Amino acid sequence: MGLAGRFVGMDQAHDPEHVRRAHRAWRSAERIKRISDRVVGVGPFGLGLDAVIDWVGGGPFYSLGAGGLLIYEAFAARAGAATLARMAAYIALDTATSSIPVAGWAVDALFPGHLMAAKALQKDIERRHGAITAPPPWRPRFRFRRAHVA
Repeated sequence: MGLAGRFVGMDQAHDPEHVRRAHRAWRSAERIKRISDRVVGVGPFGLGLDAVIDWVGGGPFYSLGAGGLLIYEAFAARAGAATLARMAAYIALDTATSSIPVAGWAVDALFPGHLMAAKALQKDIERRHGAITAPPPWRPRFRFRRAHVA
């Protein structure tokens, strides 16, 4: 689709390239959501990489990085302005709590800002493009290959 099609008002919900990009953004948001706020889950509470890095040091940097990736995916999926504003608010609050020592870290461990921002993006994508089937849970892949003997 050329630049003119974007401004003339072509229906982007049916553009195959846009739909593929939105599906990729949905899957990326799913990965960020799980890694940041739900690596370990107990009932409604979860502990993710965001909380662990807060206690070790460098929490605001991770929070901004993961939040930046979510915002990038939202722009790439052409999410609505209200969704972008809601996502930015969740990420700003999550990053602000990360920068306060001890008490803020505890609050950040309980406030799933990245999870909420990712869910907002996923709902926006589903509303625009219909339900998207989730891939199997992301796990690191370790492959050991045998050396070929000539």
